Amino acid sequence: MIQKGTIHIMKNKVTMKLKSIWQDKSGLALIEFAYSLPIFLGLGMYGSEVAYLTLQKTALAQTTVSVADNASRMGATLNDDVSKTIFETDVAQLIAGAEIQAGSLGLLENGRIIISSLEQDADGNQQIAWQRCKGAKNVASKYGAEGKNGTADSSFIGMGNTGNEIQATSRDAVMFVEVTYTHKPIFGDMFLEDFTIYEEAAFNVRDSRDLDAGLVADGTPKSDCNVFSAV
Repeated sequence: MIQKGTIHIMKNKVTMKLKSIWQDKSGLALIEFAYSLPIFLGLGMYGSEVAYLTLQKTALAQTTVSVADNASRMGATLNDDVSKTIFETDVAQLIAGAEIQAGSLGLLENGRIIISSLEQDADGNQQIAWQRCKGAKNVASKYGAEGKNGTADSSFIGMGNTGNEIQATSRDAVMFVEVTYTHKPIFGDMFLEDFTIYEEAAFNVRDSRDLDAGLVADGTPKSDCNVFSAV
């Protein structure tokens, strides 16, 4: 038979043990960390996602400006002519350079480059004299295809934001470049969904260019705007 005193001692020991467990704060920091970890982890992942998006937009913006700048300089003088003539090879090399500059973004696989030559037509209205495109993304220029002009369509007064359209002057041309790209988030659709990044840039042609000759065929495949391919 268990004596009452023994029961009392056992009861006191259990009570003291429970009390010591209740007052023990040695694991408090670990518990707080366990509660807060998902929050800080989520914030860190979201921050990484935003940083990645910012880097992509910056890289695409720089690439767009570079393409427009280089397009304004391309061409070669023939014989004693002081005006530069541009060839399909020039455009192909320009696009290849843009793909290299964009690096690991996979610009042509996930996006599209559109290069337009904005000039004046015979009536002094704006026109897209020629246009070349490259990339797998199925998009067209926001401003129209090659041949669009203000003579046939009075609403076409230039390229760029409404109210601030860029226009070409007489016997001059503006190289207008549009880059469209599908941004794919790091963590899928956890924070952001796939969406399109769009950049545009324009430069006046830097040197005298033979606008009458247009874009001359030289055996290099044409970067046709009706073809949607990265190759």
